Amino acid sequence: MMNFRTAATVVFVFFLSIMAKAQYTMHKMVSVGYTYQNQSFGEVGGKLLFLKNDDVIYRLGGSALMGSAGSKFAIMPKLQADVMLNFEKNVDFYHAYYLLIGAEGTNKYIAPKIGVTLFGLLDLAGGYAFPIGDTRLNGKEMKGLNINLTLNIPTVFIHDMFK
Repeated sequence: MMNFRTAATVVFVFFLSIMAKAQYTMHKMVSVGYTYQNQSFGEVGGKLLFLKNDDVIYRLGGSALMGSAGSKFAIMPKLQADVMLNFEKNVDFYHAYYLLIGAEGTNKYIAPKIGVTLFGLLDLAGGYAFPIGDTRLNGKEMKGLNINLTLNIPTVFIHDMFK
């Protein structure tokens, strides 16, 4: 049973969230791509893009890496967080490219990464994966060079395409 202090906190947070003005806009994206991590994996997932202005953009995502490891089909869940930076001012064409800094993690490894993204839609990033403990995927060690090529498709675009 909830005591008074917990109930008051929940009510306070509820009213505070109603009165607060949103500072960031959020956009949903579907992502598909290729990941190399000692094996080749296909990637399918979704991302949320948060932006206040177009100089600094934040992105959170989750996906599934699917491929063959140790001659067996394997699927790994992946979470990632990215920051996209472009401080170029007074440009005619709105920020065509961004510096991409981020990290991704699965149940087998954690990999910081750096790369570039074109319009926030096409990403090319690389990094180094550090294994979590002594975990392996079908006997294959998941450490070393990590390369990602990802296409991010805004759901608004998909919705408009099928109208």
